[in-house]
Formats: sequence, C-alpha cells, structure tokens
Amino acid sequence: MRTTHVTGSKWRRMALPVLAVLAFALALPGGASASGGFGHFKTVKTMTRNLYLGADLTPAIGAPSLEALAAANGQILREVSANDFPTRAKGLAAEIRSERPDLVGLQEVALWRTAPPSVAPLLTGPSATTVRYDYLAELMAELNGHLWGPKYEVVAVQKEFDLESPADENGEAGDGPAEQGIPNAEINGRLTMRDVILAKRGPFVHTWNAQSGNFSTLLEVPVLGSPLPIARGWTSTEAWVRGAGPFRFVNTHLEAFHPLVRQAQAAELVTPGGPATGERPVVLVGDLNSDDDTVEGADRLAYETIQAAGFAERSTAEPLSCCLASSLLAEGAGGSVADFDHQVDHILVDDPEGIGLRYSHVTGLEPTNGFWSSDHAGITSALDF
Repeated sequence: MRTTHVTGSKWRRMALPVLAVLAFALALPGGASASGGFGHFKTVKTMTRNLYLGADLTPAIGAPSLEALAAANGQILREVSANDFPTRAKGLAAEIRSERPDLVGLQEVALWRTAPPSVAPLLTGPSATTVRYDYLAELMAELNGHLWGPKYEVVAVQKEFDLESPADENGEAGDGPAEQGIPNAEINGRLTMRDVILAKRGPFVHTWNAQSGNFSTLLEVPVLGSPLPIARGWTSTEAWVRGAGPFRFVNTHLEAFHPLVRQAQAAELVTPGGPATGERPVVLVGDLNSDDDTVEGADRLAYETIQAAGFAERSTAEPLSCCLASSLLAEGAGGSVADFDHQVDHILVDDPEGIGLRYSHVTGLEPTNGFWSSDHAGITSALDF
C-alpha cells in the first residue's frame, strides 16, 4: 500500500473548499444550526437593554415658573454629567459583546444637546445642535472599537420625546438673560429620546424592511401650564438568523407614568394590523413598564393586553431586572442589587408552540468601572425556532 503524505500547503488548498462548502451549508435554512445538529432547532439570541437617559426628569414636570423650570433642568443636566455615559457605555458594550446577541432592542438611547439660553424653543420647538452626549454613537464606538468580539450595526432608530428648555446648570445667580425671564439660566439643555434596534454583523444575520413609528395615544404632562405630549413608539425589522425565520423583531418602550395610556399603546402594538402582528412570527422585546405578577393593579393592564393577543413570555424573572432606586449610578451613591424587585423588561413571542426558550439570564446586576451600567438590568434570551 502506498502512503501519500500531504504537505501543509497542499492540505490548506484541499481544506479551504471543504470549509467554504460547510460554511454555506450552515447558512442554509435547512442546514446545521448554532444549537447543534442538522434539521433541529435554529437558535436566535435576543437582548433587551434600557440604557437609562441619565437623570430623573420628575423635578421638571409641573414646574410652577420659568425660574423653577430652569433650576430643575439644571439639576437634570448635573445628574446626566455625574452619571457619565462614556464610562457606562464601556460596561454596556462589554455586556453585549459577552452575550453576543443576534438582535438587540435598546430603549432610552438619549441624545443630549446644548445651546445658549433662550425661551424660544419652548414656543417654537427644539433647535439646539451642540452635542454633549450621543448615547448611540458612544455605545457603537465601544461595541465596534475592539479587536475581539462581534460587531454590530444600527438597523432602526425611532425618535421619541424631544424637549429643549433653559437650565441653571452651574447654580449661580444672575448669569442668564434677565430680559427673557431666566436670569439664572446660562445654557439650554435638549433631550431627544430614541429607541434602537441593533443587529450582529456577519453572514448568518440578515435584516430588511426596517420600520418605526410613534403611538397615537400619548401622555401629556404640564410644562409651564401647557400640555406637552410625551412621544413613545416602536421599531421593527424583518429578520432571518441561521436558518430561523423569516420573523419580525419588534422593540418598544411603553409609557412609564400612566397605566391606561400604557395599555392603549400596548393595544396599538398587538391589534390586527399593528407593528407586532402579521403573517410571520413576532419576537417582541422592550421595556413594557408592566408585568403580570411583580406589579400591582392597573400596572398589569398593558402586559395582560399583550398576553391576550397570544404572546408568551420568553425571558426569566429569576433574578428580577428592575430597577435601581437611586437616580445616581455611581457605585456607592445609593443603588443596591436589593432594589431589583420587579420585572418590566420582557422578551415575548406570539408563536409559543413554534418558538421555545433555550435559556434566559439577567446581566448588569453589579457595578462595573465604578458605575451601574443603567438603572435597569439587561435580559438575554436564546430562542429555539
């Protein structure tokens, strides 16, 4: 018998076509999946993550005067700076890289901008353009700026609440335009809220037909006696992941401060023709500000509305994932893991027989780099199609 010795270079020439065929087979809808084996479950990893806008906005709601509004907004801007999103972005990006989700739903992806002090934006609309913190840009730079780990791309962005007003950020008197009635305001602060979908780059995750919108039912809060609508909404994309799909991935953030508005928004999602409906299976993720058994009374209504439309839970409640009691996220500033005592962040599916749960776990339950990454924890679920 003749023995043939294959040199290293020849072996590489022989192996490359085989590896290419195998990679192609893995990408086919009927090929091997990440869950192992041919013709078995196709596993899709999903994540929902609320980034926390950076401050408690309550002091500005219902401020009785322009001076009081400027003082409240100054406190908000100081909290945003103290909560140091550039540092928090490192922890959030590390979570995502570690979990390696195929699709991510993000909420409270804030954009903070400033301008010289003026009351005009309260009358004519926001106009500040000087960027102080762009949570999306900073998170993407951290995610994709490392040599190791998966890379991500932005699939869909929806603008939500957007407001600009004067702020007394430095707490000093008399350094603002007195003729405008804001003698203590030396700056304008503008907050634009966004919800975002990210997808992992590569040949095994494909998305198309990204859509987004705002709900028609919105909470209105008083700002200097005038009602201000708090825009909230949803983002969606069609997706195909390693042979699983096509399916629809929907990300949302429902109203936090009014249970009936929240319920109406949930109904908009799941009523026939809504963004979380259709012929394809739907994976719905986000901050619903509602649950079935860890909240009480009317706070259950939105979750029950989604359940009644056929959606089933595909995320863990052990441990619970919401939320820090302190608005300040620096380690030692008052937040504790004991604060996580209910659930509002969810991953749900409308085809419970066709989409099972491989596993689900909670991330972000301890500080990193000296900060909690958010006031929420993150949830990752691996779904078997």
